[in-house]
This record gives sequence, C-alpha cells and structure tokens, in this order.
Amino acid sequence: MSIEFSKKLTAHETAIPGVVLYDLPVHGDNRGWFKENWQREKMVALGLPDFRPVQNNISFNEKTGTTRGIHAEPWDKFISVATGRIFGAWVDLREGPSFGAVFTAELDPSQAIFIPRGVGNAFQTLEDNTAYTYLVNDHWSADAQGQYTFLNLADETAAIAWPIPLEQAELSDKDKAHPRLADVVPMPPKKTLVVGANGQLGTALRELYDGDPSVEFAGRAEFDLGSEASFTATNWKNYSTIINAAAYTAVDTAETPEGRLAAWQTNVTAVARLARIAVEHDLTLVHVSSDYVFDGTQAVHTEDEPLSPLGVYGQTKAAGDAVVSVVPRHYIVRTSWVIGAGNNFVRTMASLAGRGIEPSVVNDQVGRLSFTADIAAGIRHLLDTVAPYGTYNLSNDGQPQSWADIAAEVYELTGKPRAAVTGVSTAEYFKNKPAAPRPLNSALDLGKLAAQGFQPRNAAAALAAYVREPHSQSE
Repeated sequence: MSIEFSKKLTAHETAIPGVVLYDLPVHGDNRGWFKENWQREKMVALGLPDFRPVQNNISFNEKTGTTRGIHAEPWDKFISVATGRIFGAWVDLREGPSFGAVFTAELDPSQAIFIPRGVGNAFQTLEDNTAYTYLVNDHWSADAQGQYTFLNLADETAAIAWPIPLEQAELSDKDKAHPRLADVVPMPPKKTLVVGANGQLGTALRELYDGDPSVEFAGRAEFDLGSEASFTATNWKNYSTIINAAAYTAVDTAETPEGRLAAWQTNVTAVARLARIAVEHDLTLVHVSSDYVFDGTQAVHTEDEPLSPLGVYGQTKAAGDAVVSVVPRHYIVRTSWVIGAGNNFVRTMASLAGRGIEPSVVNDQVGRLSFTADIAAGIRHLLDTVAPYGTYNLSNDGQPQSWADIAAEVYELTGKPRAAVTGVSTAEYFKNKPAAPRPLNSALDLGKLAAQGFQPRNAAAALAAYVREPHSQSE
C-alpha cells in the first residue's frame, strides 16, 4: 500500500451538504507511519463541526471486496482508514432537497471524511486486512437501531460504480435486502422543542411554525419546567434546539415573598435545568431576556452593557441570562415591552378607549414595543441562518416612545382623541401603591441583529396593524 506522506490538513466540500473530505498529514519513515487521525483544535479551526465524539468503532475486513452499507445512522460520524484502502460511497438519506445525492471516493489512511446524521455510509475494501474506523457522537444502543435508514447497495438511482461488481463482492444478507431509493423513508431532522408554548411568545411561535413537524410545542401540561421528571423523561437525543418561551413576568408581584419564590423558580431554577440539558446533549438553547436586566440609566442599551437590574423580576432575568451564557450554543434574545396574544398594555388602552375612559399613563419611561410576531421571526432567523451564538437585542424599530405616547396612538387608531390620554410621572402614577422599580430608559440598540440580516417592523406600523386586528379590542 502506498500512502502519500506530509499532506497539508485540508478540507474538501462534496456534493452532499455537510459531508466534508479531509486530507490528513501522515508522517512516515523506514519504520512505518504516524498521523493525527482526530485533532479537535486544528479540525474545528478548519471548519469541522465540534461534534463531540463519545465512541470509537472499528470495522476489520479480512478480504478485498468486502462491502458494507448503505446505512444512515442517527448520529454524526468521522470516518477514516486505519490500514488498507477502501472505495467509499455516501448517499444523502435526509429529508430535504439533497435527498438522494451521492458522493464517492477512494480513501487510504491519509484521508478522512465527516458524515452528518442521516447520510448513508457504505464502503468496499480494495485491499485485504483493511480496518475502517468511526468516531461517533452518540453511544450505540439497541433502541437506536430503530432510527436507522437504509438503502440498497445496488440501487439504480444512486448508480454507484463499485470497483468490484456486487455479484463478486462479499455482502451480508441484510444489506442485500435493503430497499431501493423510491421506497426509503427519509430520516427526519432533529426536532426543536418550544417550552412555555401557551404564552404570548409561544402562541406567535405556533403560528410561525404551523405545519412544521420538526417543531414541537409544550405548555405546562406537556412539559412542567418545575418538575425534574419532565427533563428526565424526554429523549434529548432526538432534539437539536430548545426555545424557552416561558417566564414569570408579574413584575410587581415578584416583590412579594410568594412572587419572589415563583420568579426565581421559573426564571432561574428552570432555566438552569434547561442549560444543563443543552450542555449535556450539545443542544442550541434560545432564551428570551428583558430590558429589566438594566437600570435604565443609559439612553440606549447594547448587548454588552453590564447587567444592573433594579427589582426582583429584573434580578431573576439577569441571573437567567448569566446561566444561559455558559451554554456553548445559545441565543439570548433581549426584548422590551412585549405585546402579543392575551392581556397586554395595547389591548387595555384599546378597551379603555372603547369605553370612553380618559386614563393617566406614565410618560417618563421610554422604550419600544416588541410584538411577539417579530420576536418569533427574529428567533427563527437566528436559527435558520446559524448566526453567531450570543446575545441579540430584538424589539420593534423606530423612534423610542413613552407609554403615554403609545397610549395616545392607540386612542387615535381607535378613533378617539389623543388628548384623552394624560401623561404622569412614574413616581406620581405609583404613589402609595406597592410597585417594583422600573428602568426609565428601555430602548435597545438593534444594530447587532441588523448586521445578521434581520430587520424588525417599525413599531408604529406594527402597532397600527395590531390595533386593527379583530382580537385587539376584544378584551
């Protein structure tokens, strides 16, 4: 066997998305050869996914012409040849536009290939005593076999040009019996789990992902964030992403002994459980934050501003952000003044306007509304584009306004005079009332999200559309 020594570590894209062929440096002399078969730091820097292998398997093949496959497994694989030489064939058996795509190559010990979950793997030995090695990122189990997808080695659509004709090769009876491509059920993608799916944001995410079977929605009845059993009963190997749309948001009640306990349980303890799961199973965790993590002394808040919460609610949200920030694959989506399904400020103002009531509304708290439809769309954009992980501010765009300004706009949109709304200071509004401290400036800088290609709607336009919806004045 002749091996090309001293290649440069190089990656080569293939016809199958995510399948990458690597040249490996092999160092040899009169004694034999040595190579770094898997070197995480160098290979991740080269673009190989940091797929966290947990098991190493070796297939030893005594005779030339031994042929195995085509097997698509529910985990990622990094494959190389320890000794000998093979003809490899890979077929995309995942749901999607690349289903059925084929890539073939001859591999010796100076090459390796990364095969994502759901791509069928097969090989034929070209030398006696060939050892084919796999690094995989999940432990083999009998249960996992039920998730395999298979394709017949002789499938006419794939039309793989085996160097040794299959009728002359050594095959197992099982491999001979695998289905043709037309009868293959594609491997579905890993799923996204939305927890807290019955709230304002959860409702918007349901509407956005309607009809997408890869997204599951769980309210408290399906997934109780306060119960350890919910976490242990879920097979996390089937998921790639968790979107945490749950939160305790009763700002004033959080200042009471009972409210403080509930706020910490939902906004911190449950979030820590989600973060632990995300780390252990290499999941992406999307977590929704709040302008209340700041004290409001800055006119505009950037993502890297130090946290400075004023009240219990803000403290729990800041603690939740700190927990999520240690998850390698995380998006912290920071919002302000959320408006969506259910009771909210805009609906309250529309209802008051309809009843002819002239309210006093706070005029020294300034920020922007965040409509849940735009929050949901921004989350989907971050996930779909695989944006760099980290924190992103996400509110609607436009000139920051006070609550009194927004109330006056609602009145005008419902055909009532703006002058019906009277502005008062926060101190005056909450005089002699138990209330949590609130940031006076809640406007979020949206430049980081815009740089990733997402532009939320103008807040005024979104408000007008929301008020005109039939449900907006129903409560």
